[in-house]
Amino acid sequence: QVHLVESGGGLVQPGGSLSLSCTASGFTFNTYWMSWVRRAPGKGLEWVSSIYSDNSNARYADFVEGRFTISRDNAKNTLYLQMNSLKSEDTAVYYCAKGARGDYDGWGQGTQVTVSS
Repeated sequence: QVHLVESGGGLVQPGGSLSLSCTASGFTFNTYWMSWVRRAPGKGLEWVSSIYSDNSNARYADFVEGRFTISRDNAKNTLYLQMNSLKSEDTAVYYCAKGARGDYDGWGQGTQVTVSS
């Protein structure tokens, strides 16, 4: 059974940084694409980024504009999202998901990111 636990969210001022983590279990982590998605208040689920199983290929939504970096440590079954230059519009619940963009097979409970002064 897929089990994903996100952490690292919080309140940060505009221009600040946060580092999200997602610990995975219940499946062979190093054989799957992994993704970050988010849900802003009053909006639908929005794809943020995906990374290939061996760290060799990372993709980002256009709105990221070079501010976020996705990575993974397969030895620790952990997915990361480093977010810099945060904007108020990045406020959302962030979820890690098993699978590539649009092909998710399980996600965690989410971690709240609030960007506000």
